Amino acid sequence: MVLGVLALLACAGGAWGAATAATAAAAAVDSGATALDRYLDGLTSLRTAFTQTVTDARGTQIEAGEGTMLVQRPGRFRWDFQPRIDSAMAPATPPLPPPAHDGGERGQLLVADGKNLWFYDRELAQVSVKPMAAALTATPVTLLSGSAAQLHESFDIAAAGSHDALDWVSVKPHSPEADFSHAELGFARDRLVRMVVIDRLGQTVRLDFSRSERNVRIEPSELQFKPPADVDVIGTPLS
Repeated sequence: MVLGVLALLACAGGAWGAATAATAAAAAVDSGATALDRYLDGLTSLRTAFTQTVTDARGTQIEAGEGTMLVQRPGRFRWDFQPRIDSAMAPATPPLPPPAHDGGERGQLLVADGKNLWFYDRELAQVSVKPMAAALTATPVTLLSGSAAQLHESFDIAAAGSHDALDWVSVKPHSPEADFSHAELGFARDRLVRMVVIDRLGQTVRLDFSRSERNVRIEPSELQFKPPADVDVIGTPLS
């Protein structure tokens, strides 16, 4: 089963390592400001919808779907993905995220609550949990949940020109253990429109964002997770 970008989202910006703020800030300055830096400047929260397509190394589409994402900086997020049964269908424009709910029989849910990282696979009726500090860093979600200075400490970030009417930023993780090899983020007038991620298997995950709301209120309950009573739980959460 293809988890798409969910398989890449292992941790948020709270587990960056021991770099000092001064060192990280210097790295950001040395690399030069990009559209990503400008987008993150002043960002405290984000509520957005997305469509997702996944293609294999040969360019064949192997999955499509849509979902919603919430980000509350620093280091908290909720990613809810629902695959379409017919992946050949044209991507629909998803609605804005509804109030949080954990029901349903399809799709995957990823929640970082500040202490733990929860991954719920509804089809497998299985939940895995690990402390955020023990999860992998240098993953795509940190591009939105961490500060610009922290990002420059963990990624090579550079402007990548303009095409498809978007200004692009190239991102490459420093860590060889990262779950992706390269990502590009496309902006229109400093609004995030698209993210393209190449994973270690050569698969391409394309995310198109829509109806984004910046610096909106996110209820605490939306960034919490309680495993359903009838699922298997792997791991022990921090209390």
